[in-house]
Amino acid sequence: MRQITLYALVLMSFTAKAQPRTDSFLLQILQKNKQPLFQEVIAHPEKYRYQLIYTQIDRNKQNILAFTNFFLNLDSLAYFNPASTVKLPLAILSLEKMQTLKKYGIDKNTAMQFDSAYPAQKVLYRDSSAENKYPSIAQFIKKAFLVSDNDAYNRMYEFVGQQTINRRLHEMGHTDLRITRQFQRMTAEENRHTNPIRFIKPDQSLIYFQPPAYNPDPFDLSHINKMGEAYYDANDSLVHAPIDFTAANNMTLVHLQQILQAILFPQSFPAGKRFRLAQSDYDFLYRYLSQYPSETAFPKYDTLQYYDSYVKFFFRDSTHRMPANIRVFNKVGWAYGCLTDVSYVADFEHHIEYMLTATIYVNSDGVLNDDKYDYETIGWPFLYQLGQTIYQYELNRPRKITPDLSQFRLGYEKRKEDGRPALKAVDN
Repeated sequence: MRQITLYALVLMSFTAKAQPRTDSFLLQILQKNKQPLFQEVIAHPEKYRYQLIYTQIDRNKQNILAFTNFFLNLDSLAYFNPASTVKLPLAILSLEKMQTLKKYGIDKNTAMQFDSAYPAQKVLYRDSSAENKYPSIAQFIKKAFLVSDNDAYNRMYEFVGQQTINRRLHEMGHTDLRITRQFQRMTAEENRHTNPIRFIKPDQSLIYFQPPAYNPDPFDLSHINKMGEAYYDANDSLVHAPIDFTAANNMTLVHLQQILQAILFPQSFPAGKRFRLAQSDYDFLYRYLSQYPSETAFPKYDTLQYYDSYVKFFFRDSTHRMPANIRVFNKVGWAYGCLTDVSYVADFEHHIEYMLTATIYVNSDGVLNDDKYDYETIGWPFLYQLGQTIYQYELNRPRKITPDLSQFRLGYEKRKEDGRPALKAVDN
């Protein structure tokens, strides 16, 4: 009963759609960081369109969790482009769908091949980054989490299907969430169609055939979402008007925080609002939400390009290293000047845990699709300062009960040098 009450309180605190919500407590914490760039951003919420959720986690003697959420400039109607953060729910839904195929002897490691049945669809028969050289859901999730690979997202989208993606997430309570697009040039109608897929044995004989699918469900596009002052269109022509994201993918910061919490702490949600996953699925997600490219053999990434903190924005500084005592379970996204990170941080030395979710828009020239964004000079430095400010606060926050973090203390791969070339350029 306690867990259901906590879930209800969380939803109540998240569903207000009036003016942006700010908790003075969180603002006071952030004002203690006097770094000039950080305070410049904090002082201009309209310019940088930032939104923050800081979630304190406490446990009682029975290890029942309590989540306390603090907000800064939270506004579910203020659009930001979610970019690669949509890969998080797609990975989860892919594993959910895999549960329905177990009766055919199929699991996340089963080889699969994608055919084409509609304009703009692309075939995929082989994956040179995989140990067995074939695509699989497991390989797509690794690539999506380790370096935010775009094709991995497209293939999970094609596997689950647009209709199932949106119906299932709405069923989970995220009724205003919308995932409509792959990360490749397609029309709205082309995005409604998804590829035929074959699951095959090692000898390439067929195990199961998934036919092409089509989503007839309409989307609610009544709320207009526009950003920027100008943009370059598909013909590289400059259009002097905001770009219209009304029909694009749409996820709020609340969606992201809740989805990650539902994976890491399913017991904090009532049974009907949990994802339908096996424990092995949760374990797999935990591993690759927190594992580094340097620890992974397949795919084998160039660790100078894809360093340990590459997709850990709250700990991404000039050293490119991660603290040995910390693991971050997260998903990031960056596109159109928007940088977003949804994270759970576990410090095994100091026995602290918390969640932090944030987005910021850094596009000083106001032009979208010109590849001139302020990621390096404003976006990533701000998110790093934000992450460190909250981390330092958590180091000193008193807790009645020391948390048991053993479920998140994982054994990671030890990558050995084997002479294979490392991947240096990924579409992400």
